[in-house]
Amino acid sequence: MEKENATLLTELILTGLTYEPQWHIPLFLVFLVIYLLTIVGNLGLIALIWNDPQLHIPMYLFLGSLALVDAWISSTVTPKMLVNFFAKRKVISLSECMIQFFSFAISITTECFLLATMAYDRYVAICKPLLYPVIMSNTLCIRLLVLSLLGGLLHAIIHSSFLFRLTFCDSIIVHHFYCDIIPLLKITCTDPSINYLIVFIFAGSIQMFTILIVLASYTLVLFTILRKKSLQGIKKAFSTCGAHLLSVSLYYGALVFMYVRPVAAQSEDQDMMDSLFYTIIIPFLNPIIYSLRNQKVIDSLRKTL
Repeated sequence: MEKENATLLTELILTGLTYEPQWHIPLFLVFLVIYLLTIVGNLGLIALIWNDPQLHIPMYLFLGSLALVDAWISSTVTPKMLVNFFAKRKVISLSECMIQFFSFAISITTECFLLATMAYDRYVAICKPLLYPVIMSNTLCIRLLVLSLLGGLLHAIIHSSFLFRLTFCDSIIVHHFYCDIIPLLKITCTDPSINYLIVFIFAGSIQMFTILIVLASYTLVLFTILRKKSLQGIKKAFSTCGAHLLSVSLYYGALVFMYVRPVAAQSEDQDMMDSLFYTIIIPFLNPIIYSLRNQKVIDSLRKTL
């Protein structure tokens, strides 16, 4: 029940990862290095794809887009977290908090649609190789990328619109290292039931929809691979799809635990660990995963060096 005559707050405090001062410098150095490597790795992968004509095919167009979104996610969250390791008051204005969440919601949702798009691309490439150039035309690829971004934008607008109905008057302490929707709902003095429902419906639907596309695509890919007689063809298919499957498993595993499970089952520390995984660790790992398991990327890197 919303409280009357309460003082409405315009600033919030992010607790960060730890209350222990002795851990601030070590954690700052660790996450600074991870962030720099994330930016270099993802932007380097984009530059590699851009400069090599052999990589100007749909698979690498989607991979470059994924790298851009990963750099976007990390840049939305990490800089503020690094600053807060040394800030006396880890204050963030309500408007800055909403902007950070909006940027985060667009990027994290866009990545879900991109991963589904990449799975469909692999399905067409392996199951319908002769029709691949026709089906995965430049027009379709651009449309899929635009739709992925528009899906992320629409999802962010929906949640942000419902966040603006909330007021914060009981507590200014957000038990998190960035502004995410669940920690904000826990401290509002407005009844957040509708917001929780919106999160469950929209976040859950998007995750289920994109996961089903990934599962359906790779089930068909698996059947096609098993019918192949060529051992070299099987190895090539598994090498191409293995990196994507690993990335999808890590990403969706953390998202499902964060947004789809019951709210009562969520502890604040567990929330932060899940968030840390898909906002910082996975964007750092993705360029490594896709580069080490992709021979064309390795060959292009060798030529560049």
